Amino acid sequence: MSNRFKPKYNIKKGDQVVIIAGDDKDLKKPRTVLEVIVDKGRVVVEGANIITKHTKPSAQNTKGGLVKREASINLSNVMLWDAKTGSATRVKRDRTDGKLVRIAKKSGEAIK
Repeated sequence: MSNRFKPKYNIKKGDQVVIIAGDDKDLKKPRTVLEVIVDKGRVVVEGANIITKHTKPSAQNTKGGLVKREASINLSNVMLWDAKTGSATRVKRDRTDGKLVRIAKKSGEAIK
């Protein structure tokens, strides 16, 4: 991505999302966002895109070996979860009291 303009995403760390495309696609199971990688347009989602990483022994990890962890997936493959309707939703931004608030398009409720 270009460094000139910082992109604005509607998904933040700690949000509940559903995966709408890929091997881990599940439109009814909300998962938590662990990390948002803004400059690459990717997110790390709990329990999705599990990879096996080979690690060398070190001072912290004396045994080394195989470690299973989540890898990032593209931001376009996730949608925000709307708890009120129990499904995925798009997001609009609205300014209330001078602050930008994310609002779910399906239910019209603010997203915390």
